[in-house]
Amino acid sequence: METEKARIRCQRIGCEAFFTEDDNPDDSCLYHSGPPIFHDGGKEWSCCKQRSHDFSLFLAIPGCKTGKHTSEKPQTKAAPSPNKPVTLSSTGNTALDAAKAACARCRQGFFCSDHGSPVGVVNSGSYSSVPSESAAKPKPAFVPKSEKIIDLNQKQVCRNKGCGKNFTERDNHETACLYHPGPAVFHDRLRGWQCCDVHVKEFDEFLTIPPCTKGWHNANPDP
Repeated sequence: METEKARIRCQRIGCEAFFTEDDNPDDSCLYHSGPPIFHDGGKEWSCCKQRSHDFSLFLAIPGCKTGKHTSEKPQTKAAPSPNKPVTLSSTGNTALDAAKAACARCRQGFFCSDHGSPVGVVNSGSYSSVPSESAAKPKPAFVPKSEKIIDLNQKQVCRNKGCGKNFTERDNHETACLYHPGPAVFHDRLRGWQCCDVHVKEFDEFLTIPPCTKGWHNANPDP
């Protein structure tokens, strides 16, 4: 009776499947051809640009290339963050730690058949914190607007929408101005005012829509 051949774990990044040499077609392996990138709390595959902030979801991102399973370890080097070094957890065994540091799969946090279980993820709290740009810049001091002194008899032009009349502050009162408080609306060849819900087709008609609100004339309306 023929003995069953031993199943081997694929060493490609992102695969982790078991295979035999007799059952290894060309498209049986789905893997990531590029190393992962860890930067600012995010994880990204350099080969397909798929990313996630959650490490478990990141590992679950399916590979982007197909090929045969292999027992040979990939030669690609990890692509660490430019600001945060990748640190391997120590096992207390100097020789094993050195072997893990030289192993591409161990450096990237994946299962390695030669060195056991995946390396633990380094706590992000061990990195020195860098203050954000918004925190580094002091907030500008509040500068109150200077009040403009106006002659009560000086003529001004009302800037309320739909008014445009000349007035003086001496004659200004709470019902002196007729205006549109809402914005103008231009949609599907119709023109109108949102405040009074009146819409026309011609621009000349739009300019003659009577204002819907009474109030004070205002030469300097708020933006």
